[in-house]
Amino acid sequence: MAPPQPLRKLVPSTGSSTIEDKLPFVLSTVRADPDVLQRMKDDQVVDLIRVTDAEISKLQALQLRAIADLSVRRRRVPGTASEVALALSITEHRAGAMVSAANALIARLPRMLNLMDDGRLDLYRAMKVTDATAWLSRDHVRLVDATLEDRVPGRNATQVRRAAAYAAAQVDPEGAEQRTERSFVERRLALHHQDTGVTSLSINNAPTEKATAAYARIDRAARAMKTPDESRTLDQLRADVAMDLLLSGMGGASERTEVFLHVDLATYLGVNDFPAILAGRGPVAASVARRIISGSDTTLRRVLTDPRSGQAIELSPTRYPLDPAHDEFIRVRDRECRQPGCTRPAQNCGIEATRAQGEIAEAADQPVTYCSRHRRLKGQPDWDYEVTPDGTVNVATPTGRMHSTTPPSMDSGRRRANRSRKKSRR
Repeated sequence: MAPPQPLRKLVPSTGSSTIEDKLPFVLSTVRADPDVLQRMKDDQVVDLIRVTDAEISKLQALQLRAIADLSVRRRRVPGTASEVALALSITEHRAGAMVSAANALIARLPRMLNLMDDGRLDLYRAMKVTDATAWLSRDHVRLVDATLEDRVPGRNATQVRRAAAYAAAQVDPEGAEQRTERSFVERRLALHHQDTGVTSLSINNAPTEKATAAYARIDRAARAMKTPDESRTLDQLRADVAMDLLLSGMGGASERTEVFLHVDLATYLGVNDFPAILAGRGPVAASVARRIISGSDTTLRRVLTDPRSGQAIELSPTRYPLDPAHDEFIRVRDRECRQPGCTRPAQNCGIEATRAQGEIAEAADQPVTYCSRHRRLKGQPDWDYEVTPDGTVNVATPTGRMHSTTPPSMDSGRRRANRSRKKSRR
């Protein structure tokens, strides 16, 4: 069967014009005949989605430049956010966030704005960077801007937020520690009544290790109640269990849970303040990592890493056998679900054999961590998964597009920063 025709085959040729140049024609064609989309091949539809997203990002960059210019013009008369809110029929809260993002991108993060101009970063992901760097000085934020330039394209919003938060904590560890302490001081219990007669109850800025342990206790109780005769979903059960625990006044025995905290030896010893990584949750300040490590119930595991790649190659033999297929080692190595873009912690994932490729093709399938959702996706028709000799997981979508993820480096942030410094010296 012949391969699908690319999108450019659907529009007339006009010399050297690109697909982007032909989008107005495609738009008018689809408006005139909506069924044209149904006649496209899957690959053509995905191509159209990708190209239109890039064009939207470019338009968003232009819009932000206009908003920033308006903000300068209205400097003596506050109310830019109100004016933008009225012009766009959005809330003032949303408009204020856009004004702040526009000013930050123009004055502090020009490389991120250039990525938007190129269609490689949209407004939603750009605002993850502006939010994560708002507390940095101008000098520090320029360093983060340069560091992220090659790291955010092609990453989803969660990955962009984590990358920005890690880079910010790395350039100003003292500021990151102070920010964490301020957030902890501001911890609170929030009650929000909704219009539908229900209410949201949340604890904000709780210590990560305690919140994780509390969730683990609630989740364990909810799963125990999920029998074949139970009609409630797990989410409903978790909510009901949490309310029952609060109203019963019975704290019960202290709960222990397992989290993977990746911290280098120098940070552990206090020699430096590189941020640590809490699997499934992103960077945490060095002071927070040392507090977690010093807990009475904390157990340390030595993990040996490859000096070149920073990837885990061996787990301490004092507790676990040196078997690369051992479940605990695999979870430590993978840190999170290996589906590209998924951030579910590895300790909440299952381990599933995945087809080997290349030099290991003749060996047994390789065990890799996947969350329950992506374990199911792996078994769907037209989705293909394979593991290369270096541990890279390649995922082919039904349209044949390839997405890859490698086992995370234990010190990837520092290695990237070092590479960035070497490039700047050149």
